[in-house]
Amino acid sequence: MIAQASLFLLDVLTAFLTVALLLRFYMQACRVSFNNQIGTFVVELTNWLVRPLRKVLPGWYGIDLASLLPAYLLQVIFVLAVSLLRGGAEGWAADTWLPMLLWRGLLATLRLSIYLLIGALLVQAILSWVSPYSPLSQPLSQLTRPVLRPIQRVVPLVGSIDLSPLIAIVLAQLVLMFI
Repeated sequence: MIAQASLFLLDVLTAFLTVALLLRFYMQACRVSFNNQIGTFVVELTNWLVRPLRKVLPGWYGIDLASLLPAYLLQVIFVLAVSLLRGGAEGWAADTWLPMLLWRGLLATLRLSIYLLIGALLVQAILSWVSPYSPLSQPLSQLTRPVLRPIQRVVPLVGSIDLSPLIAIVLAQLVLMFI
């Protein structure tokens, strides 16, 4: 019971920090301004980890490795903790446990990235109905634009309603089934 509660708390903490780091990474990659509530929150939450890493881990072709690498490593640590607490690590051979651990950490990071995209699409859709001129609308639009643009080129508006967020969510859930 205590192991299960500890695992739950570890999952919540690592997922929360990983999502914040991934959001910082994607906001920078999509050139979203950090001068909004989301940007300020994400920067202040992750600066303690990203700033020191930037001194030793510079960006690579515009990719913010100082935000992406800790997100990935947090998931690797979580996968390792789950394996150790559940006793699944004993079955791994010594030469295969590290690649398996790194692979599962990568899949967990990809999974959280897709959940982040789905969440951004849902919040953007709700804001477009409730408060289209909200200060969060522009950053969310910039964040989801790279995913929605290709779909919008193929799928026309139906009765002046954009179905591309719905299609993107369905496609993201399909990808989640295979990860």
